[in-house]
Amino acid sequence: MDAGSYPLDFPGGRDKRYFEERRMIKIIGIDPGLAATGIGIVRGTGLKVQDYSFGGIHTSNSIPLAGRLDKIFSELILILKDEKPDLMVVEDVFFLKKNPKSGITLGKVIGIVLLAGSRSKVASIEVSVREAKKVLTGNGNASKLQMEAAVRHLLNLTTPIKSYHASDAVALALVGLFRYGNDAFRQTIGYNKQKTP
Repeated sequence: MDAGSYPLDFPGGRDKRYFEERRMIKIIGIDPGLAATGIGIVRGTGLKVQDYSFGGIHTSNSIPLAGRLDKIFSELILILKDEKPDLMVVEDVFFLKKNPKSGITLGKVIGIVLLAGSRSKVASIEVSVREAKKVLTGNGNASKLQMEAAVRHLLNLTTPIKSYHASDAVALALVGLFRYGNDAFRQTIGYNKQKTP
C-alpha cells in the first residue's frame, strides 16, 4: 500500500513513518450473512481513501449451521489478524417482520462477527444500513444499486462491485473512515492508540 506523498522536511525532527502512522487508519466493514458475509477494507485519513480491498466469506447450505458459523468466525479471525484494522464497522441487526427466523440466524452471524472482533482486540461499532446509505448517498432509502454507485464513486472505481455484500461492507468501512478522524468519536469507541514521538 502506498503511503502517499509527504513533504521532505518533517516538523519536530519526526520521520515520515510517524506521520504515516498518525494519519492513516484502517477500517474493516462487515456485512454479515450466513451464505455470504461481505468484507470491505479501506485505509486513509479524513475523507480521503488511500487504498481498499473487498471480498467475502462464503458458506454452503449443505453444512450444518454450527459449521457455517465456525467457518465465518475462523476466516474472519484470520483476516483481522492479518489486516490489523483500527476499527470494525458491522451492519446493525434489522427487524425482519415477514421472516423472523432469518433475523434470528442473522443475529447469530452478527454475534460471531462481534466475538471475532473482541478476540482480535479490534474496536467494533454497529451502523444501520439506513445510516450508511444516508451518509454516502444523502438518502437513507437509497437502493442497493445507488449505494454501490456511491461506493464506486468514492473509491474512484469504474468497474461495478459485483457482490452487493462486498459493496455494503465497503460502504460501512467508508462510514467508519469518515467518522474516525473526529476525536470525540475516537473516545467513544475507546481508541487510545496515540503515537508518541
